[in-house]
Amino acid sequence: MSKYTVEVKLQAVERYLSGKESYKTIAESIGAAKSLVITWVKLFEAQGEKGFKKGYTSYSSEFKLDVLNFMNETGASPRETASTFNITSPSTVYQWEQLLKTGGLDALEPKKKGRPSMKKETKNIESQKPIQAEVSVEALQAKIKHLEMENAYLKKLNTLVQLQEKLQIKSKRK
Repeated sequence: MSKYTVEVKLQAVERYLSGKESYKTIAESIGAAKSLVITWVKLFEAQGEKGFKKGYTSYSSEFKLDVLNFMNETGASPRETASTFNITSPSTVYQWEQLLKTGGLDALEPKKKGRPSMKKETKNIESQKPIQAEVSVEALQAKIKHLEMENAYLKKLNTLVQLQEKLQIKSKRK
């Protein structure tokens, strides 16, 4: 929700357009930033009273590109461009400009708002098979032989450890 009502904005614009007060004095009297009052005046000059009535809008990439082309061709500032095209905030135009410079045309595509939906996993047996690389029979047999040798070694080692413990016990008794 906006901090300033449409009526407050219209009164501020009318006060400025009457020529009796400056942006600064109007801004100080209503507790707003001077730049905000300037934006309201520019918006009113370009759109009239309907410029203050905002709703949620989603802009297409073509619209964004048209706005940026207008700004580049005319040399207008983001504030003037936002007022001309009835865009909520001049920073939006600036963000579009930065997106175009860094990410190209694809970066101007509108993105879905909100949290992504949870997708239920389907229990399809065929799709849940683990993906494995093809392993040859010879490689598997070699792996089995290696594990059997490792197992046999550990068994022998265990036997030797037990034998050593028995010998230590006998030597302590004597």
